[in-house]
Amino acid sequence: MSLHAELLQYILRDFSACLLTQPKLTQDAITVSLNNGVILTVRYAAADAYSLRWHGDEATAGGAQGIDTAPTHPDLATYPNHLHLSNGRVVADPLTSPDATPEANVRA
Repeated sequence: MSLHAELLQYILRDFSACLLTQPKLTQDAITVSLNNGVILTVRYAAADAYSLRWHGDEATAGGAQGIDTAPTHPDLATYPNHLHLSNGRVVADPLTSPDATPEANVRA
């Protein structure tokens, strides 16, 4: 089973009460529409290589934001993972870790 398929089953099992619609599994991502108006896109190339992006209105989701592990910000304490804020700033990732399981990172 692929990592995305496993994560989809995890999301359906543990977050069903939070889902607005059935999550969509594509070739390289899972798109999750939450009942608070946030849309989350989950991409995992490997357990330690991921991108979690979400967007919604400013009050609910803080605009468009995302966490990924692209090794582009070596000055941050959480390198390689980092958080892209809606204002364009990139800061240390306070939520996920490449050492955590994909399920733990999605839960974060």
